Amino acid sequence: MKNLSWRLIIIAAVILIAAVYVIPTFRPGIWPHKKINLGLDLQGGMHLVLEVDADKAVDNTIERMGQELREMLRKEQIRTVGLDRIEAAKLSVKVADTEADRLEELLDQEFRDLRIVKRSDSEGVREVVLDLPDKEADHIRKMAVDQALETIRNRIDQFGVSEPDIRIQGERRVLVQLPGIKDTKRAKGLIGKTALLEFKLLDEDHDIESALKGNVPASSEILYETKEDPTTHHISKIPYLVKKRTSLTGAYLTDAKVQIDSQYNEPYVSITFDKKGARLFARITEENVKKRLAIVLDDNIYSAPVIQEKIAGGEARITGNFTTEEARDLAIVLRAGALPAPVQILEERTVGPSLGTDSIRMGLLSMCVGGLLVVLFMAIYYKGSGIVADFALILNILLIAGGLAGFGATLTLPGIAGIILTIGMAVDANVLIFERIREEMRLGKTPRAAVDAGYDRATLTILDANVTTLIAALVLFQFGTGPVKGFAVTLSLGVVASLFTALVATRAIFDYFLINRKIRTISI
Repeated sequence: MKNLSWRLIIIAAVILIAAVYVIPTFRPGIWPHKKINLGLDLQGGMHLVLEVDADKAVDNTIERMGQELREMLRKEQIRTVGLDRIEAAKLSVKVADTEADRLEELLDQEFRDLRIVKRSDSEGVREVVLDLPDKEADHIRKMAVDQALETIRNRIDQFGVSEPDIRIQGERRVLVQLPGIKDTKRAKGLIGKTALLEFKLLDEDHDIESALKGNVPASSEILYETKEDPTTHHISKIPYLVKKRTSLTGAYLTDAKVQIDSQYNEPYVSITFDKKGARLFARITEENVKKRLAIVLDDNIYSAPVIQEKIAGGEARITGNFTTEEARDLAIVLRAGALPAPVQILEERTVGPSLGTDSIRMGLLSMCVGGLLVVLFMAIYYKGSGIVADFALILNILLIAGGLAGFGATLTLPGIAGIILTIGMAVDANVLIFERIREEMRLGKTPRAAVDAGYDRATLTILDANVTTLIAALVLFQFGTGPVKGFAVTLSLGVVASLFTALVATRAIFDYFLINRKIRTISI
């Protein structure tokens, strides 16, 4: 009797908890619990497959190490004949023979991560070709994809998409699913923007007109500022001759936010550097007063103001005739960090909400029809015991819905298929138990003894069948993508729920009638 009371309390508690999580789905805002999230195929949205140009991350690393090597050579006063990048991912360092030993010593002490590919001597000049070891290059590529995943996730979280699905596919691809999103063009721009922020000094020692004709100095490059006329909407590009060397990057940013200029009433992006970035920015502005400093984002100049005085405090602003939305998106990508390498959209699909509505309606209709047929069959074939199984079936669906809401899982169209499959599996366990009870009653056992024997002998078979199904579902969830994972979620929840309802809930109902109500016959 005491054991039965505890089981009834546990069953009531489970039903109550499931109901608490399910109700907000039908009555939003009734209490602060998440509702069941609908997947891309049910509520519409955007599906993207992105490819990360991981080789670019290796090139950027070589470029950065080349700059560091140039600085170290200057610091150590090692005279160089040339330091250039060759074959995209290699560095060629040329020094006089008299400086060769000092160069080798510097490489051995400060640049052990670089591999010496070859050494050659010609006309009193030693050339050393360097690159990254294969293992290090592979690590940089992998880290680039991982970092791109986190950066995209941070941007989307700040963009405000509910329950996005973002994961790595293969070696260099990132799958992005954004349910319920309507402004797909803005989302694509936000995701794909590299957002590499750089501060570069303008090259004011050379003529821009001469550079445009092809005479670009080796240490400089031509970048453009894009402006749109607010009246005619004509777009013009203003060329600037900018030094290649980056004085400061966005890696030192701690915050970026939108503010409104009190003089012109236009939005701009206010940025804040960390302590090291603030020191670098103060030193750059102090050493280059009356010179122009270009603010460059993804090789596009946003502004190139004249440095009037030393700027301390680690704060700056980016202006560029933004709309409020453009300024907000720029602040998001700066806060979330730059992508380590460019990304390319390989696949794009947009699912309309009307298709999702049709999917929900047809999915629910098939679930209701299938469930009704199962309920009628059980009630007709097993009579009173079949009604007990039907109650367990309804409880099973409630538990699945509660699990989806409680774990924050996403319900997809294949997930609805998993629920429909679970409807059949939920009564399958009861069929095994009921048939065993019938056999025991034919042998002349009392109803209570027949129920005890039926549950005891069928339990092991039910556990074997359901545990193996659960293992398969977990494997699908671990290694599957999108639709497969949605199916695995509801199937896993359904297996666990059906075990609880078949072995605990229905057994408690039979024990209640046999022990408390002392019935003498079983309708089965």
